Amino acid sequence: MKYKAILFGLVVLGMQTTGWSQQKFLGLGDFNEPLGAWFEAGNAALSTTEEKKLTAQTGNGVFISEHGKTANLVTKQTHGDIQLELEFMVSKGSNSGVYLQGRYEVQILDSYGRKNPGSGDCGGIYARYDGKKTYEGIPPLLNASKKHGEWQHLSIEFNAPRFNSKGEKVKNAVFKKVKLNGILVQKNTEVTGPTASSLDNIEEPRGPLMCQGDHGPIAYRAITLKNR
Repeated sequence: MKYKAILFGLVVLGMQTTGWSQQKFLGLGDFNEPLGAWFEAGNAALSTTEEKKLTAQTGNGVFISEHGKTANLVTKQTHGDIQLELEFMVSKGSNSGVYLQGRYEVQILDSYGRKNPGSGDCGGIYARYDGKKTYEGIPPLLNASKKHGEWQHLSIEFNAPRFNSKGEKVKNAVFKKVKLNGILVQKNTEVTGPTASSLDNIEEPRGPLMCQGDHGPIAYRAITLKNR
């Protein structure tokens, strides 16, 4: 899949001396078609009549998959090494995920109160899949999840895989740090290849950011990254 280099509505806040540029995704124009049923709102909240649903307030800046059965959000902008900050909200039992380069997933799930979280819980690195079984999933160091219906904060420091002049991978992708609601849940976590439900199984120096939209109601906001 080829990704357009055109940036629509993407604010570049300026190069820093470290070689990183900071960017903030402000609208659905920053993402590739198809957008499916995603829409923009001013805020999201848990439905007062049904805990498995989210409701929306008029406005912009919040991206909502209200019914959770639609296309994934895939950015036009691609990245290599990245420092990512975003906020998300899930309804009761909801499931989503943030894929670095569209290939390596940090799981998002309604995991509040779970005593022994696994790789499929919030803050876990989701398992790989070989067509028959899953393997290499990495659970979070602890359960830092808030209750469904609350805004939660995710912070990720990620190093992209490295390749030699022949295009051969010489170093795996690494999640240097993942913090959920300010609590460290992953540290120097290496992934040997794309996790399940990734955009593709091809590893490359760059790829888009992807937010999963087909596993339950989910809302995202304040998606900001430092990229190089």
